[in-house]
Amino acid sequence: MKIKALLIATGLSVLGMSSAMASPNMPHSEPWTMSEWLEAKNNMPEGDIIRGEKLANDGYCYSCHGVGGNNPTQATPSLAGQNATYTYKMLKDYQSGRFIVDHKSDVMVNLVKIYNDQDLADMAAYFAAQERPYAQYIEKEVDVAPEIVRLVAKGDTSRMIVPCASCHGAHGEGGMNETPALTNLSPRMFIRHMEAYRDGTRHNDVMSGMAQFARDLTDEEIQQLADYYAQLKPRGVE
Repeated sequence: MKIKALLIATGLSVLGMSSAMASPNMPHSEPWTMSEWLEAKNNMPEGDIIRGEKLANDGYCYSCHGVGGNNPTQATPSLAGQNATYTYKMLKDYQSGRFIVDHKSDVMVNLVKIYNDQDLADMAAYFAAQERPYAQYIEKEVDVAPEIVRLVAKGDTSRMIVPCASCHGAHGEGGMNETPALTNLSPRMFIRHMEAYRDGTRHNDVMSGMAQFARDLTDEEIQQLADYYAQLKPRGVE
């Protein structure tokens, strides 16, 4: 564990580095094929929440993602209450080099190398067991255009865009397996990643599941979708 702590501390020290200073030996893999991801998902170990908590604390995950995975800033995503399979997949994406959007990804790419699949599943289970945060990004409700609400609920057949809710849930609660929850997602994070899907710099989605729907979205639509999900109340919250 001392060796892991040293490696983690070393990895955290690169937070301030620019992309020009990033390692030229970063891993790189082709996007998941459906068969590859199904095999990886089927082989995902059962997560141990207690062990996952210790790994997360020993790994200083809270230094970027907040205590219990509840991050009140928009710099990095909250992990609390997120789908365990999604978190596991994202960690595997970093580990394999499938998720390197820009230099901000370098820290996770380096840190996650030291963990095995059981470690990743344990940490994913721990964060999934935490209460999902709500209303930490929006100080007051933002008026979202009816067209955006319709895009979420019904999609846009003219552009072959399926409803966001069909995968991510009517309340942004996330779907089955690797489909993440979007409720209370930081607007900055939402915009960053939707633009990456649209522009082709993020391609860790299986069979381009998100990229094909994001490529026709406008900047205004992405901004309003970010506002919509940032203030969306989870089911049961008044």
